[in-house]
Order: sequence, then structure tokens, then C-alpha cells
Amino acid sequence: MVAERWIFWHRRDLRLADNLGLARAVAATPAVTGVFVLDPAILGAADMAPARVWFLLESLRELQQCWREAGSRLLVLQGDPELLLPQLAEALAAPVVACNRDVEPYGRSRDRRVAAALQAAGRKVLVDWDQVLVAPEALKTGGGDPYRVYGPFLRNWRGQVKRKTAAGSALSGGIEPVAAPAGLVDFDPAALPEPRASLWVTLPLQANLPSLEELGHAFEGADLCPCRPGEAAALAQLQRFCDGEPGAGRGIPLLGYEPGRNMPGEAGTSGLSAALKFGTLSPRQAWAAAQQARQVVVALGGAEEALTSIGVWEQELAWREFYQQALFHFPELAEGPYRPQWKHFPWDNHQGHYEAWCEGLTGMPIIDAAMRQLNESGWMHNRCRMIVASYLVKDLICDWRWGETAFMQRLVDGDLAANNGGWQWSASSGMDPKPLRIFNPATQASKFDPEGTYIRHWLPELRHVNTKDLLSGEIAPMERRGYPAQLVSHKSQQARFKALYAALPKPGSELIRR
Repeated sequence: MVAERWIFWHRRDLRLADNLGLARAVAATPAVTGVFVLDPAILGAADMAPARVWFLLESLRELQQCWREAGSRLLVLQGDPELLLPQLAEALAAPVVACNRDVEPYGRSRDRRVAAALQAAGRKVLVDWDQVLVAPEALKTGGGDPYRVYGPFLRNWRGQVKRKTAAGSALSGGIEPVAAPAGLVDFDPAALPEPRASLWVTLPLQANLPSLEELGHAFEGADLCPCRPGEAAALAQLQRFCDGEPGAGRGIPLLGYEPGRNMPGEAGTSGLSAALKFGTLSPRQAWAAAQQARQVVVALGGAEEALTSIGVWEQELAWREFYQQALFHFPELAEGPYRPQWKHFPWDNHQGHYEAWCEGLTGMPIIDAAMRQLNESGWMHNRCRMIVASYLVKDLICDWRWGETAFMQRLVDGDLAANNGGWQWSASSGMDPKPLRIFNPATQASKFDPEGTYIRHWLPELRHVNTKDLLSGEIAPMERRGYPAQLVSHKSQQARFKALYAALPKPGSELIRR
């Protein structure tokens, strides 16, 4: 008996191992064909970063090879998935299309349209949660509402993760990663009968993946980017982060994550943000690696610093899911501030200041080093993301949405939920019990780059400047050698921002309700 053929639609899950939607499809039939659709609505968006397109294409290239090794194939189509997936399902006589769920407004809207088109053609759609440890619908307050504050969310999330851990395999409601499929059954396009064969030849199949340039992008920072595309690279990076690198002459990054994560001049982070965004790594794989490291530390006596570091990294995974569930429950976050009074903030929005910030020419070295890192590599250290965001919003008094867009146009790991959540946190417009937070860039530089290592790396024109002046930004004109003077005074702009903030309409006022 010939097994019926199912289709698995890849989106933010560019891997075979621990892919829950794919695993459920393979459990039903070995005859599974993968598909990825190069969607012009995504790839042609004004905020699409060339670095993300590079990461996507390289990951797809590896994924195609993985599908071949598993016994089947990954098809790549270019066009509107609402039109193409029903056509593909008809051509392959596939009764079911499986995929993993998305939290973003566009993705959810697209999925509803695709599902309706498939169902209208008599196909079934099988969906699963894959990109989170705990489904957004499962995380509610005692009153049944979505979480708006991280602390209570974290407590609930941890409790659910603990219960799911006891449940074992992710296919059984747990979080233990599942193995990649093997022994899949392919099909022969030349053997398709009519009229399916005619449908097949009209599909916009990409026999060879398009180049970055063919998709209208160019990215020259691949060698500088710490995020490496593909499933194999993600697993290798995870192992180096959790186990260390033999012969590297330094400790295990995970065990020194706190405070190493805050030091941009050190290799103290995992570099896995893009892998989690594109799903070349699953959150369950990340969690499992952290738990294995925890067990080793406990077995060796439980060094407090190491256990604290593992716990902090776990909390970062929870932050990721907090922003995911926030966007899922409050899709309006993608359009503006969570706190309504921020709709009335009188931004300066000085175009010249914004452009100087984008180009790394503000005259504040820690800001400019971070923006140069972003522009050249497609990635920025997370501590620096907070520093430059606070500077744009609270020193230059530019609308945080300008910065949000600038990041999405450049970041290899640009993720709507995380980027929006981070910018609203920095702007004090989001879900945060402490709404007014202002970073002093000089203080941040002194605390987290005390020797100026990071600044000197990305601003080589300032390598000669003494460390004290480099960190403070108070560089004598003769020492600048073409480097710009500071655009603004942090002290005066901080006072001005506070005054503008104090004048905002208070929650519940008539102005906010209008």
C-alpha cells in the first residue's frame, strides 16, 4: 500500500531535528515533502534586513541537503503562499499540509488565508506550537488575562516548564527534543499523472536558490556576523556555549554568562539569537543543553556563580517567550506604544540627529561603536542595544519607532516580538512596572567596557585616545582627528526628557481616551 503524501510547510523552523510539526507529520506517514515559500510580502518589506535574507538563504541551502539525506526533498517556491500551497497540494494529491504556528500579525493573517484556501480545496491543515516552550494560550493570570508584567509571567512559565519536563518527549506534551526524521519516502515528479503533472510544471519552483542579489539585497558582513546560518552551525554554537571549546584557553561561556553577557568586548553570549529567530535551533534544544550543564555543575559541587549564570540564561529564554506571548495577545503592539499616553509624546525627531545615530557619528563613542557593529556585521551586543535605544529616545528625543525600524532594517536576528518589546522597554512605553529608565551612555561604557576594548575595536580611529576620555566621550578637539563632537549633552537632554515625560497626560485622563 502506497503511503499518502503530506506536505510540511517550513517558515520559522528551518531544521529537521526537534521540529514538532514535522515530527507529527512523519508520525502519520513517511511520505512527507517539505516546502518553503519565498514570500515577496516578507522579502520585499521595507524593513527587511539584507543580513536576514543572507541567513535565510544559507539556512535553506543546508536544509535542502538535510531533506535529501532524510530520503525526501525540500521544494522552494517563490510567490504568494495562499495561491501556491493549494496548487502544490493538488499536484501532489496531498490531503494534509502541516506547519508550525506563528505569533506575528502578518504570519497569523497569512496562515488563516492559506488554511481557508486549503480547506476550500478539501485539504486538512495540521498546526502545532514549535517556537516556544510554553504555548501563549497556556500562560494566563489567575483572572484569565494575558500577562503584562514579566515577573509573574516568569513564575508561571517556570512552573509550566517544570511540569512539561516531567512529561518527557515534546511529542507527548513534554519538552525533551525529538530526533530528526529518517527513512522518508520521496516522489518522482516525472511519474505524476495528468492533470497533476500539468499543475506541477506551472509551479514557480526554484531549482536553484536565488542569490542575495537576485532578491534585491547585498550583505558584506557575513564574515563579521557571530550568528552562523544552518542547523549544524546552530548546534555547534550551542555546544561551544554550554561546553566550551577545546583548546580555546578560556572558560565555558554559559557558566560565566552573568556577568559576561553584559560585556560587549568579550565573547560572553551564545550568538544564537538568529538561530532561534529562524528556527535553525529550537528553544527545547537550548533548554535541554542548559539543563545538562546544570546537572554537570551540580555533580561537581554546584558552584554558585555557574548556577546563577545558567539561571540567568534561562531567564533570557523566558524574556523571549514573554515578548512572543505579548505580541500574540496584543498584536496592536506592532503598531504603536502599549501605554496610550505615549501617543501624545512631543518627539523632537531631528532628522540629522537620527541619521548620525544610524551611521555611528553621534560623537559618543559607545553609541557609535555599537552602531558601527550593527552596520558592519548585522548584529549588535544586547547590552549595547539597550544603551543605543535609550540614547536615541532619551538623549536625542527621537520616536522609538524610528529606532525599531532601523534595527529591523539591519539586524540578522530581527524579530518583531523581541525587537518591539526591547524598544518599548527602552522607551518606557511598554509593559514595564518601572516606566522611566534612562541610561547614561558614559556610565554604561565605564561599567561594561571599562578598558575600552569594544569601542576601540569598532572605532579604530579612536584607538589612540586615553581610556577615560574614550569612555566619557569628552575627547579634546585635537584628539578627535575628524571624529565628530557630541551632538547633545546627556545631562541637559535627560532633564528635558524628564520634563516632557512629566507633562504627558496621566492614565485615565480624557486626553488619552480620545
